[in-house]
This record gives sequence, structure tokens and C-alpha cells, in this order.
Amino acid sequence: MRTVHIYSGSLALVSKSGVGQAAKHQHAALESVGVRVVTTWDRRAGVVHINTVLPVSLWAARHAHRLGQKVIWYGHSTEKDFRNSFTGSNLLAPIFKQWLRLCYNQADLIITPTPYSAKELAGYRLRPPIVPLSNGVDTQFFAPNPASRSILREKYHLAADKPVVISVGHYMQRKGILDFIALARKMPQVQFLWFGYTDPHLVPHNVKAAMADAPENLRFPGFLTQAELRTAYCGADAFLFCSHEETEGIVILEALACATPTLVRDIPAYRGWLRDGENVHAYRTTQDLPLRLQALLQHRLPDTAVAARRTAEERALPKIGERLQQLYERL
Repeated sequence: MRTVHIYSGSLALVSKSGVGQAAKHQHAALESVGVRVVTTWDRRAGVVHINTVLPVSLWAARHAHRLGQKVIWYGHSTEKDFRNSFTGSNLLAPIFKQWLRLCYNQADLIITPTPYSAKELAGYRLRPPIVPLSNGVDTQFFAPNPASRSILREKYHLAADKPVVISVGHYMQRKGILDFIALARKMPQVQFLWFGYTDPHLVPHNVKAAMADAPENLRFPGFLTQAELRTAYCGADAFLFCSHEETEGIVILEALACATPTLVRDIPAYRGWLRDGENVHAYRTTQDLPLRLQALLQHRLPDTAVAARRTAEERALPKIGERLQQLYERL
């Protein structure tokens, strides 16, 4: 496949999300293996990638088929990871699942990040084949940098003698923001930063209230550029991801690429590729979390840096590009 169209008609709306980042990864992965990528309609493109599930994406899939082009739809979304996200998401979740079925059934192939999300989508009884393939990570950009430690502390005026724990994501209950806030209150000796941004109109009232009442040792600096985010990963003492449901979690891959000590909730999406005590550390219950994090910050848990970096390199963008080329041959 020499030319691939990554449909951009709705990507501006998700540019600050994992879906937007995944589309950028596809672009870079394909170019790294010599594939020409276009973002406008081009009859030379044999395949069209679709990443969103907005109405315009449904039109794009049908238009691609009219042009004789194959459609790869990325299964970033499931009903489970839609729940506990935005205002009204739980009420809309059953309808959203039916909409996902309608969208995904327009594809010639569905790519989803992990075997777990592939299993979830298989339960939707979709017609197209479903293939798990990581979103990948730019391991040349995201890499360890010891100098970031002082840069991060100076930028946010953090105490040099207190550990710094970060998380990244939308202001969603599903992402574990309420757990993160409660943890910060229990550990006043630790400095916590949550990076990311969500339109306030989409943030549920209980999340807004919890953020407004957050303890002094927790800050919400907002959305970061990729360069700023890399500094945050490399400068933190730990990356904590409390998410209750994921299809993969690009931010985890970025943290692993930076060899940042990483602590995650033990959820099904991570099983098989994230291993407790090897490339990450995991906790099972909210009650376990403070003790587990404290042990990590006090260096009483195994060093995961080498294995973390190796896990990221296994998902480096050129490798994702090679795998995409193999999938195109199947189409």
C-alpha cells in the first residue's frame, strides 16, 4: 500500500484526547515505513483510516466504499469506557453501544489496541474481522531525561525535598480522578499534579465539586504540549494511572518510554502486557493504593525502568507501521 488516507474530518474535535494522539501515531508510523499519508480525499489511497465515531465518520466510511477504498475503523471506544466519563454518559451508554455497532460494521477491518478490547468488541457481534494492534508510542521523542527533574520542580514551584506524583487524562470519574484526589488528601507529604483538560460543560457535577475541594498538595495545571508532557513524565517520581477502564492507555506507553516508575490499577486491559513488579507496579483496590504508592516512592519495590523502556520499544511507531502494512495486504 503506497498511499493511505487518515480521515481528518472530525479529528479536530478530539485533538487533545488519546484518539487524536492515536491518529497522529498512525501518520508517523506509516511515514516511518515509506507509506504516503494523505488527510484529504485521494483516489490513489487504497485504505481510509477512521478514528472517531461521530456522524461525519459514518458518512466518510460510506464515501470511501463508493470510491472503491477499503475502510479500517479504529475501535478506540467501547460502551464500558464510555460510562462514567462525561455528563449523561451512563444514561446514553446503551444507545452509544448501538451506534458503535452501526459505525464499526461499515469497516472492512477493525483495529483495536489490545486483546482485551478486541474481546469486548467481539461481544458486539460485528461483521468485520477485529485485530488487536497497539496505538504505539514515539520512543525517540519520549525517552528518559534526568534533567527534567529540576525543570519540572522549577516550573511549578515544587519543593525539591518532596516527591512528585503525576497523572494525565480527562476530568472523568472513569479515569480515576476522584481516587487521585482522595489519595492526595491522605498523603499531604507528596506533591500531586493532574495534567489534562476537559470542557467544564462535559464534567459531571461530582467531579467538579471534588476538584474544587482538592487539597493544597494537588494541582490541575491543564493541558500540556507533548514537549511539556515529556518533561512531566521524566521529572516525576512516579506516574499514577487510576483509570477503571481502558482500551490501552497511550499515556501509560509514554510513561514507560520515559522509564518513569509507573503504578496502575489492575484492570483487564493491561493483562498480558503490563506485569506487576516487572515493567509496572499494580494495585488492586483503592485501600491498597496509599501503601503501594508509598512503597514505590521509598524505593521498596523492584526497579522497572529497563523493562518499561523495552515494553515501549516493542510498540515503537516503525513496528506499528510494519504491522499496518501487513494488515493492508490482508485487505
